[in-house]
Amino acid sequence: MSDPGHVVVVGAGLGGLRTAERLRAAGHDGPITLVGAETHLPYDRPPLSKQILTGAWEPPRTLLATEEKLREQGMAWRLGAAAAGLDDTTVTLADGSAVRGDAVVLATGLRARTLGGQPAGVHTLRDLDDAIGLRDALREARSLLVLGAGFVGAEVASAARGLGAGGAGLDVTVLEALPLPLTRVFGDTGGALCARLLTEAGIDLRCNTLVKGFEDSHTVSLADGSSMSADVVLVALGGTPRLPWIADSADGLRCDPSGRVLGASRVWAVGDVAAWECARCGGHHRTEHWTSAVDQATAVAHDMLGLPSPATGLPYFWSDQFGLKIQLIGRPGAGGQVEAGERAELLHGSGPDGGPVKGTVLGYFADGRLVTVAAFGAPRLLARYRPLVTAGASRQETFALAAELDAA
Repeated sequence: MSDPGHVVVVGAGLGGLRTAERLRAAGHDGPITLVGAETHLPYDRPPLSKQILTGAWEPPRTLLATEEKLREQGMAWRLGAAAAGLDDTTVTLADGSAVRGDAVVLATGLRARTLGGQPAGVHTLRDLDDAIGLRDALREARSLLVLGAGFVGAEVASAARGLGAGGAGLDVTVLEALPLPLTRVFGDTGGALCARLLTEAGIDLRCNTLVKGFEDSHTVSLADGSSMSADVVLVALGGTPRLPWIADSADGLRCDPSGRVLGASRVWAVGDVAAWECARCGGHHRTEHWTSAVDQATAVAHDMLGLPSPATGLPYFWSDQFGLKIQLIGRPGAGGQVEAGERAELLHGSGPDGGPVKGTVLGYFADGRLVTVAAFGAPRLLARYRPLVTAGASRQETFALAAELDAA
């Protein structure tokens, strides 16, 4: 086993913390320093748009590690210390100080994408402080306008239906530039199901709607010349890698299959900022999902220690909306997007034909092979398809399992 020496992990979120923990678990007993731009200890982000927003959880429940736990694992940490530069394996911080290591892991995550001229009073949701600020604003509001019908936008819309002044639920409008929500992930068939979840919950979903700009923090002007206002406005248009101090990083840091940053022998990257080389789908791709960050953390720790690369699981993610869990295994298209030539076919349920969205399972095929399965409120069924996605099963094999499951 090789000795990486002092490991500096830039980014004290899930990916950074798990990398440090995996290093310890695999036998590294040298110094590890976590550097985080936020003042908070490492915390879990999925609850931000759900349990934190609704008030079901208080912020301490999202913690991934306490100070005591970090001490027990022999880790040092510097919080509220944003990185501002990297020279070989020396990390410069915004206050002018530096942390010198022998190896560096970059796990800084994403910053929320904003629109030009966006007023300060318009909300985004990327970190814990954002979630607390949005939660407090929604408690006193009667209406919410969400720009973007992606996962964050839909989850916030879902949470907002149970919030608001008097507890009556907010009037929620969601604006989406595309003809359907999430078509880049689920294609038209799955995107139509996502749209139904919104509209059937009483959300005013307006697709093919382009935002021109802001009149103030409560009003947006649209490309058709009209305007819309709400007590609270949220911009939910995804994020970009939080690496302003590294040139050409807008699409993430290009890494080899073990997470080592290309051209940097002692620097690795994990999580949302990392564009790993992917043998399965070709090229370099970023994967903005919880499970991928955990898998990458393990792979990076092993690579740093000269240990065999662990087997990685299928890409997987989930989204909780309107009492339903949406899950996807596999990767439709290169980089997680449905591509031309891929077909979504109904395996279970009747959602695409106007039946209930819950219980609908879609299979995505490329060249006649199963590459992805998406399930809407059907976790038991989804689990049965994991081996088939791994093996790239044929249509015949896939539909044979579907018939067997329907008959059970």
